[in-house]
Amino acid sequence: MIVNSPGAAPVDALVFDAYGTLFDVESVSASADRLFPKQGAALERLWRAKQLEYSWLQSLMLSPTQRREDFGAITAHALDHAADVLGLSLTAPARHRLLDAYLDLSPYPDVAPALAALAPLPRVILSNGTRGMLEPLAAATGIALHLDAVLSADAAGIYKPSPRVYQLATDYLKLPPSRIGFVSANGWDVVGAKACGFVAIWVSRSSAPLERHGPRPDHVIDSLADLPALVKP
Repeated sequence: MIVNSPGAAPVDALVFDAYGTLFDVESVSASADRLFPKQGAALERLWRAKQLEYSWLQSLMLSPTQRREDFGAITAHALDHAADVLGLSLTAPARHRLLDAYLDLSPYPDVAPALAALAPLPRVILSNGTRGMLEPLAAATGIALHLDAVLSADAAGIYKPSPRVYQLATDYLKLPPSRIGFVSANGWDVVGAKACGFVAIWVSRSSAPLERHGPRPDHVIDSLADLPALVKP
């Protein structure tokens, strides 16, 4: 269902966030629960929250003496912190197993049908994740069949929501941001894209309230299944 749309949003290309938008990060909770019964969901939530926090903090802290680590390293640091918060004994094999689970995320059921229906529009991933994390995941889940490219924030040397990351999409597509639909289920990411001039489309998977720190999205939908009707003339 299109929750909020002032009208159609014809665009010339689409850019998608990956984690939480195409791939279900909560699916790691099953692996976590097998290792730590009844603690999997809590571990997953803390892990994801700290992963995002570290990406923002590292972007703010960048300096000649403070380097940026890639998303794989940040994900590992976040896992260690979350386990410590919960008082979980994270052995080396358990840690390796959980980090591997992030490389084997499940796509949401609406992803493949929506991406297929959006052809022939160019469809691109723009993510904080590394290409080494994203490309095998897209290939293993079949999502790669419906994508033209996978772009990583690594190429910008900083994380979203820095404008330098969103610029990667406009440079690749050779289009102004006003002709590109940016699709994300992360409210902070949609705000970042809208601030850079994209047609911002928020997939409100969890029915969370709108973020208040920046411009509102142009469109709000509750499923990617609604996207083709919204953007295709």
